[in-house]
Amino acid sequence: MTDDETGSWWQQVSGEAIFGALKGQHLNPVLHDEVTFALWKKEHPQGRVLRPDDSTGWKSFSQDWEEHTARYPVFAQLQSDSTLGPRTQIVGIKLGGAAKAYPLAVIQKQSPIKDTLGDVPIIIAVAEDKKSLRAFESRIDGQPLEFFAKPESQPLRLVDAQTGSEWDFTGKALSGKYQGRELKKVYALKDYWFDWRIYNPGTQVYPGAGE
Repeated sequence: MTDDETGSWWQQVSGEAIFGALKGQHLNPVLHDEVTFALWKKEHPQGRVLRPDDSTGWKSFSQDWEEHTARYPVFAQLQSDSTLGPRTQIVGIKLGGAAKAYPLAVIQKQSPIKDTLGDVPIIIAVAEDKKSLRAFESRIDGQPLEFFAKPESQPLRLVDAQTGSEWDFTGKALSGKYQGRELKKVYALKDYWFDWRIYNPGTQVYPGAGE
C-alpha cells in the first residue's frame, strides 16, 4: 500500500512502512471479522455494503480467490521449514509478545479451540456455517473460563463450565451469571503459513496441527 501524503510504501500484513519518509513506522491493527457475508448480514440486517465499480473486474478477481492462489508456487524461503505446507491456511494470533499459528482445518475440526497465548487464555470458535470464525479472551474480570460448544445448537452457542452461562458467536452472554457481559475480541489474521512465518519467524504452531 502507499499513502498519498508521503508516498511511503506499507507492508500489507505487518502494517510497517518499508520505503519512503515514514520507513520504520507501523500502522495500528484494528479488529476485523473473518465471517461469511450471510452471517454478517444476519447479525447486521441494516448493514450497508461498499462495492467497487463493476468496471474494475473485482468480481472475476475475487471469485474463488483462495482456491486460485493456492495453486501458485511459493518462492519465499522458510529456512527448510516443514512444519506445514507453505499454502496451508492458518489463523495467526499475537498476544503478549507471543505468536501462534492455528491451521484452519484444525480449528474447523476441533472448534472451539482453547489455548493460552502470552499468558492470556483464549478461545477460537467456528460458527455453524463452518467458515466464519472469531477469537476471544476466555476470561471475565480476570477469571478464566473454560468453554464448550452446546451440542447440536443452531446457531452456535457456547457454555462456560464455571457458571453455565450461555454465549453466542458475538461473544455475548445470553443467560446465566454473566448475562449481558461480552468477551473481549482478539485480533486474528487468516493467512497462508508461509506468509505468517515470514513476518513472525518465532511463531509457534498449535499442537493439534499434527493430529
